[in-house]
Amino acid sequence: MLVQFTLKNVLSFREETTLDMTAIHAYKEHACNLIDNGTKEKFLRVAAIYGANASGKSNLWLAMKYFQSIIMESFNNDDIEKSTAIERYYEPFSFEENQDENSEFEVVEILGEFEYRYGFVYNAEHIAAEWLYRKSLRTNRKAIVFERNAETVEFGPVARDECQMYKEQIPVETLALSFFNKLRLKTKIFKCVYAGIMDTLVVSTDFCEDTRILESFLPDIIDEEKQKLLEFLKAIDSGIKDIVYDDREKEVTFTTFHLGKDGELHPLGLFFESEGTIKSIMLYIYVRITILTDRSMFVDELNVKLHPLLLKFIIDLFYNNNSQAQLIYTTHDTTLMDKKFFRRDQIWFVQKDEYGYSQLTALSDFKVRSDASFEKDYLAGVYGGIPLLKEFVLKEGE
Repeated sequence: MLVQFTLKNVLSFREETTLDMTAIHAYKEHACNLIDNGTKEKFLRVAAIYGANASGKSNLWLAMKYFQSIIMESFNNDDIEKSTAIERYYEPFSFEENQDENSEFEVVEILGEFEYRYGFVYNAEHIAAEWLYRKSLRTNRKAIVFERNAETVEFGPVARDECQMYKEQIPVETLALSFFNKLRLKTKIFKCVYAGIMDTLVVSTDFCEDTRILESFLPDIIDEEKQKLLEFLKAIDSGIKDIVYDDREKEVTFTTFHLGKDGELHPLGLFFESEGTIKSIMLYIYVRITILTDRSMFVDELNVKLHPLLLKFIIDLFYNNNSQAQLIYTTHDTTLMDKKFFRRDQIWFVQKDEYGYSQLTALSDFKVRSDASFEKDYLAGVYGGIPLLKEFVLKEGE
């Protein structure tokens, strides 16, 4: 479960920025929107991030993708002719003279009975710092797994015996987490944290253009739980009464069936359905994976090609389950920016100033009246995160 994601000097986020999924105790509304894992803290199931075009909200999504990519690829630097992972994903803030300062990532995750805090500082040349700490949720006892600077790595008692012998073998451009994840060790800490970070599904705006997920997962869903899928398709008013697949050829084909006036079911190739319907089915697959495996899902521009009621339907799937699954999404659609649906700590805004600095703030950072309309105040510019439009006249012949 994702607790916090922090970045600094990455893309348009020059200053330290934290997305915090910890619920605020003082807010008592919508208790069902929270995950209760038995600790004193509760956590958000859903967070919505609003912002104008070019404000940087998609950069927050992209930063998570960079973070995962560096961890996944930093150990695979065998080919000296290719760039390293830290070089490929080093994208510091651009609008300043000093563009060679370090970038930084940190994540806090709850995995099983422990809370892990993992992060690193890097540039295009080397890992400048890296750390991993563990806290027991039962005893609240904290432990150092390792701390690293540009010269050396120091291990805490939980990892020292197994890892000490390898400290000189970690390349300067490789993360220690990635390095030890590849080794066969008795301790499962590194594989646990690595897998926990990778369990966040980072889903792009145009994910519906890559149909491979349909070929990979939809046949099994049709075989094992077609009725649930059909209930979902009925609930979103797709008009689909049945769906089948044929995998006898090299490519899997899917056929949907619609009821005609003659009372008969008529076939239609799945890819002749609307883009909204195809996206909905793919979202169903992603959401199903996320909820059944207690993962987090971070989607850029979730509202694209989705009716607001369908967007609410997808969000409600996370509230109607007893899992610890989470949904984080960026959007322009303010239809659901309402106290009837969201708590104040679930709504976030990204605002970019005149110098290109993106800033992330929560609605809970503002003093909000009890009778306030979140959407109305947002569109009026009370919370920021909206475009500052100037008067512009387009005249014929100019």
